[in-house]
Amino acid sequence: MSTIQKNIDVIAEQGIVPLYFTTDQTISVEILRTLYKAGIRAVEYTNRGPEALSNFRKMVAVRNAELPEMLLGIGTIKNLEDAKDFSDAAADFFISPGFVPEVADFLKDKEVLYAPGCMTPTEIIAAENAGIKLVKLFPGNILGTEFLSSIKDVFPSLVFMTTGGVEPTHASIESWFSAGASAVGLGSKLISKKRIEEQDYDVIENETKKMLEIIQTIRRI
Repeated sequence: MSTIQKNIDVIAEQGIVPLYFTTDQTISVEILRTLYKAGIRAVEYTNRGPEALSNFRKMVAVRNAELPEMLLGIGTIKNLEDAKDFSDAAADFFISPGFVPEVADFLKDKEVLYAPGCMTPTEIIAAENAGIKLVKLFPGNILGTEFLSSIKDVFPSLVFMTTGGVEPTHASIESWFSAGASAVGLGSKLISKKRIEEQDYDVIENETKKMLEIIQTIRRI
């Protein structure tokens, strides 16, 4: 099995991908440790500030030393330059808000998972034809579950993840899974700005555990 497929399997089995960014390197690392403690094994750190790359390198070092089996991905990749920088920093997977063909080609050659954001069937077709296996539907709050359920059968070989508009509730997550999603991305609804500023790691851990329990409950039904 390829590394790409193995990483897709980890994300799909986990069912959620927590995503966050903060300029503070120490807090970035502590949230990573907290998510690992909660049972998370795939995290998206978003490239949303000049501190992202140095923070990410530190997170990779901590992961390598302390957090076995944790996949550390980078999100908000919008150009090839950033993809190369975070490839050098040993990102396990890459996520974009849109489909960037040159990034897809670059990562395909390296056999690294790339999950682009797509909003239309045309974008999904372009991604699939470029060899993409995991597509992020974004923004989920605009597309809605009916969009996914309507197109899922057209793309039977693709794995779908939804980000944006997913609420940290049983009803919201179940609706996306029922529509055909294999995972959902949870950002500020799980790792809020307030929780980051207050360094409320216990709340982040407990809420993350709740999300994993919700997914297990949904899959048992």
